[in-house]
Amino acid sequence: MLLNVSGQLAPSDSKRHITYEFRLDKPAAAIKIRFAYGPKLLKDDEQAKDLIMQAIDSYITPEHQSPVREGWRRYLPLKNLLTLSVDDPDGYRGACHRQDAEQNLFLSEQEASEGLMSGKMALGEWSITISAHAVVTERCSYELSVWTEEAEPGCAG
Repeated sequence: MLLNVSGQLAPSDSKRHITYEFRLDKPAAAIKIRFAYGPKLLKDDEQAKDLIMQAIDSYITPEHQSPVREGWRRYLPLKNLLTLSVDDPDGYRGACHRQDAEQNLFLSEQEASEGLMSGKMALGEWSITISAHAVVTERCSYELSVWTEEAEPGCAG
């Protein structure tokens, strides 16, 4: 196991980026990533309505607000959105901007999960950044695990 962390976020963490580093010290055939967070949905419609109205006030000019306010329910359900990006010792390896609250990802020399780039499994410091685009529930817990799939004997990293 290269990394195994968990955390909790609150609405004040929206637009925050949390970076975790791990070290790849020996050649690996692949790096596997499991990321999960929850809850995904804000189930309290009154709380959601308050958030939607705040957003309307912030982002829509007053003369256009009335019809948007009347149709506020079309924005339900409100969702937490956390995404991942990966960097290897040489730089950017991709981003997984998915809606899924549970993701199983991988990178290898020949292939990678959609949004990530295949390529050399460089030894050294890697990092994964969790981007909290929106946290709409009172608390949102996450878990991030990273491990390797062993390289075949004689393979270089």
